[in-house]
Amino acid sequence: MTLNASDAAQDHAVLTARAAIAARFERLPLCRWHVTVRLVVGAVTFFEAFDQLLIAYALPELRHEFDLGTSGATLLLTVGSIGMLIGALLSGRLADRVGRVKIIAICVAVSSAANLALAAAPSLDLFMGLRFIQGLAIGGEVPVAATFIAEITRSHQRGRFVLLYELVFPAGLTVGALVAAWVVPILGWRWMYAIAALPGLLCILVQRKVPESPRWLADHGRTDEAAEVMSGIEAEVERVTGKPLPPVPDAVPEPVPTANANAANAANANANAANATDTATSGVRGLFTGRYRRRTLVIGVLWFTGYFVNYGITSWLPTIYQNRYDLSLSDALLYSTVTSCAGLLGCLVAALTVDTAGRRRVITGCLGGAAAMLLVLAFLGARTPVEVLIWTSLAAVFFFGSNICLYLYTPELFPTRMRALGSSVGGAMNRLGVILGPIVVGAVYADGSVSTVFVMLGAVALVGAVVAALGAEETAGRRLEEVSP
Repeated sequence: MTLNASDAAQDHAVLTARAAIAARFERLPLCRWHVTVRLVVGAVTFFEAFDQLLIAYALPELRHEFDLGTSGATLLLTVGSIGMLIGALLSGRLADRVGRVKIIAICVAVSSAANLALAAAPSLDLFMGLRFIQGLAIGGEVPVAATFIAEITRSHQRGRFVLLYELVFPAGLTVGALVAAWVVPILGWRWMYAIAALPGLLCILVQRKVPESPRWLADHGRTDEAAEVMSGIEAEVERVTGKPLPPVPDAVPEPVPTANANAANAANANANAANATDTATSGVRGLFTGRYRRRTLVIGVLWFTGYFVNYGITSWLPTIYQNRYDLSLSDALLYSTVTSCAGLLGCLVAALTVDTAGRRRVITGCLGGAAAMLLVLAFLGARTPVEVLIWTSLAAVFFFGSNICLYLYTPELFPTRMRALGSSVGGAMNRLGVILGPIVVGAVYADGSVSTVFVMLGAVALVGAVVAALGAEETAGRRLEEVSP
């Protein structure tokens, strides 16, 4: 690759602006401004999680109203997940092109409109189509929001800050379960969807209160706008802290890649050429170029294995408790809820330790711990429901901890120009695991014993742990631009 003088000057200006924005972010103390933005974007993610769970609580009434059999109910559940998978891929590409905040706001508005239409849906076909559209919005918002939060956070304690934000998603699932359990039996499923449409007003709040990512603006050559937004953020931080900001440290831009070389510096030319390939490509091709190829493959495996195990267990536990151990429906749901609550504990522990222990160790240890718990349960024979409750709850502490770390780790592995797309690939592999996990567990459970199910899930978790141990790179305490030039 050869750059002419004009291209080189333009690239140098962009690189200088990127380095300056990164340096300015690094000296910002975590304060109320960060918390406010995290709360606004977190509220959006909270209600997207809320929306995702509604179908589970509406399904009993939907089966009766639309006369659904088992296959129809399964299709109704699956169509939303397919929408989420496609939405994740589409939104990542769009967010890298038009901006993070715009896509977040659009996803909130679409999700809200879909909820309102679902509340009035007169037929099954229309309901399924709207579920697909809702899935596009939910699947699109979550990875883009995680990307944005990562980009406004300095490297010091970035893990704790981002993961405490990510706790809003499992919190939204929990609150959604509680509200739906109260509203649906009294008012019916349509009222539940109507209530879920109200948070659409958040799209206005997002547009007014949340600035576009200065890192994204600088990366797109909008240097003046990036500097203006960054100055506004700095002024707000000074206002809420009541203190002047520390001076901006020297910002050294990454060198502009060049392939001009002679025999004396051939080695440097080869390094520059490889570096140029990494820094010049973007989009889907960029995800599979240079250093990012390995990262994309590793992160895809980690998302898939983690959520395959997660949803493989949580979707089938109530049925296993009822059919295998003859528990009542209320007891089966109670036991399953305990396992999910244990997973929330794992999320909190991961958030508090990920900066000190590091991303690679936490993800490897959590997936390995989940594998160990599930294999022990299989070895013991899963003889009693209490035995299953104890060991699946311990496993949930681990695989929930691993999965939430991926929302932090994935955006760190990709540069600004394709960070949202890289995160959306993780979101798509997440949905693939969510779809296939319950299907495979159902097939294994139908043809074998309960122990076989837990052996299979433990083996999948072990694959994830090995991939993390051998292929994951450590990113803790490093600037985004340093990790992903």
